[in-house]
Parts: sequence; structure tokens; C-alpha cells
Amino acid sequence: MAEKKPLADWKIKVHDIIYEAETPAGKLFDIILLIAIVASILLVMLESVESLDKQYHTFFNISEWVITIMFSIEYILRIISVKRPLRYVTSFYGIIDLLSTIPKYLSLIFVGTHALVAFRAIRLLRVFRILKLVRFLSASNHLATALKASRAKIMVFVLAMVITTIILGTVMYLVEGKENGFDNIPKSVYWCIVTLTTVGFGDITPQTPLGQVIASFVMIMGYGIIAVPTGIVTAEYAKHDKGTDSNNHNANAISPIPKHPRNTDSNSLSCPNCLNENHKDSAKFCHECGHDLNTIS
Repeated sequence: MAEKKPLADWKIKVHDIIYEAETPAGKLFDIILLIAIVASILLVMLESVESLDKQYHTFFNISEWVITIMFSIEYILRIISVKRPLRYVTSFYGIIDLLSTIPKYLSLIFVGTHALVAFRAIRLLRVFRILKLVRFLSASNHLATALKASRAKIMVFVLAMVITTIILGTVMYLVEGKENGFDNIPKSVYWCIVTLTTVGFGDITPQTPLGQVIASFVMIMGYGIIAVPTGIVTAEYAKHDKGTDSNNHNANAISPIPKHPRNTDSNSLSCPNCLNENHKDSAKFCHECGHDLNTIS
């Protein structure tokens, strides 16, 4: 057992640096990581400019390989520094980390796939951990809850719009005909969708007076259609916020004595067992699985 302790200590140190943004080493690691992500994205963007690629192709290629190797090492360290590697590999960030690493290797077999490193832009979400903005992610959770609560109404609305576009598209096909560009019903439905969403590509336009009247009706209806799903989600969001404020008010009424901010604030410490974050600063055990936050095995 004594022989395994140095390995455990080493894993703990690596885990603290990679997953912890509160310590100086963790902050430095995350800042370097974000700089590398931004640099890799800029390199891919500049490489897509043909004139720049011809002049600096070797520099771009070497730089991308250096960053890719660095990300590969980071990915391996993230796997070995947690108790359940599969949990990280199949997590959201784990999948994104993998997708942002393998494109350069795939480019050795499939030409052009290195451009997929643009997936690394998603890794910039880690900036929330560095700037201690994790608490503001709750706003996105509220939005997700509102969208989930609105899904039935939105699905009914989408179904109604699909039926409407099919009917109006068919009518436009009968009114305008092939001579005016409405060659078939699917193409007419495409025109209806483009017009209804106020995009208006202009590749197909009605020529007959009746067709123009129908098109005007579709355009006017399009403005109302844009507002409907927005109103549904906004109503659910406001309802959720009202319920949250009510619960907070009741909680404050029961416990009028305010707690010290240090005890209620959440940090970026990640559990080495389940990778759950947002633990209290004074927490010693994971609030999700109960694992000791300071041990790997």
C-alpha cells in the first residue's frame, strides 16, 4: 500500500492543476490552455486564406502539430487523473476535447479534415471556470428548463406551420405554375418557407396578381410567426423565475440570518470520481457521490 501512495499523490497534483481553477497552478494552466485554443483556431482560419497558406504553410503546419500534441498530452492526463476515466471520456467536455484533438491526426489519412479543429472553440466555455462565472451558468439552466417546459407547445406550433407551408405551397404551385418557376410542389413549399421566415432569397418570385396577393399574406403572417415561439419560451422562463424568487423568499423567511458569502459561494473544484463541479469552498466531499474531494483512489 505504501508503494501506491506516491502515484496517488501525483494523480492528486495533476488533478488539482487540470481540473481546479482556484489554485495559482490551476489558473495558470487554464489561461495557457485558453491561449492555445484561441491560437489554434486563428491558425486554422489563417491557413484557409490561400495567399497566406502559400507563404506560411510550414509555420502553420508545425504550430498546429505542437498545439495538437499539447492537447493530446492534456487529454491523457485528464483521463489518468480521475478515478472513473470513462465518465470523463463520455462527458460533454470529454467528447469535445477528443474531437478537438483527433482532426490533425485524421488529416494524415483524410486531406482537409484538420479544419475540424474549429471544434476547439467550444472548449472556450472553460473561461467560465477561470473567471469564476460558474454561478451565471444557472441562467442557461433556466433557459433549458423553459425550453423543455415549452416543447409540447412548440411542437404543436411547428406542426401547424408545416401543414400551413404545405397548403400554401400547393396553392402557389396551382396559381403560378411551371412557367413562373414553381416547377413542383416541393419547390413551392420551399418558396413558402423562405417567404414565411422573412428570409426572401428571391430565386423564385410570384408573377401573377393572385400569386403576389398570396405572397403578401404569407409575408405579413411571417412576422407573427416569429413572435409566437419567442412568446411561449419567454412565458415559461418568467414562470420559472417567479417560482425561483418565491422559493428564495420563503427560504429567507425561515432563515433570516444571512450566511457568509464564502460558505455559499461555489468554486470550480471537480470531483475526481464523478467530475461534478460547483462545490462549496469549504466542501470536503462531493455533494453528488460523496467521494473525498482530495483523494483519487
